[in-house]
Amino acid sequence: HDLSGEAIRLGKLLIELLPEPDVMGLLALMLLQESRRAARTSPDGEIVLLDDQDRSLWNRDLIAEGLALVERALQSRRFGPYSLQAAIAGVHAQAPDAAATDWEEIVGLYDVLLRADPSPVIELNRAVAVAMRDGPLAGLALIDAILKRGDLNDYHLAHAARADLCRRLGKTTEARLSYERAIGLAKQELQRRFLVRRLVELESS
Repeated sequence: HDLSGEAIRLGKLLIELLPEPDVMGLLALMLLQESRRAARTSPDGEIVLLDDQDRSLWNRDLIAEGLALVERALQSRRFGPYSLQAAIAGVHAQAPDAAATDWEEIVGLYDVLLRADPSPVIELNRAVAVAMRDGPLAGLALIDAILKRGDLNDYHLAHAARADLCRRLGKTTEARLSYERAIGLAKQELQRRFLVRRLVELESS
């Protein structure tokens, strides 16, 4: 919490010195991410995914501040990757619940972000958004294409995302293998515990 607070303080200072659109986007992104802090973990310290978070715990003042900065950055027409990432976070922040998330807009923003700042991680995030918009099969095809190229083979979130989509499609064996791969690659104990829980849930279902 202290580190995040200091980053936001420095972001506000940077805007005073360099009031550029993507500096606004960077600060907006930090504010929007910080707004969800209270909901990101359970009372016993376990990870809570975005869709499962209690949105009443989100800090609406930080969200309002972040959204205002996103709007200013995008209106400048000189925005960059941070502003686009913040815009994506802003779409999530404005949805009253997970079901109301505008995945069409999020995929569109990822399309622009990929052109502005192409990377396999952004491509993975877009694939997850496509899965939410068009169904798990569409997202799985995109993730498999990324992994087939050799990109993100050592990135645990790629395998975790693949496992989740396989689970949703009833591909239990593939899901298990992907969860096991993700667990082996996860570097933080909190991440490993979350993935182990997912694997246990899969095998007991």
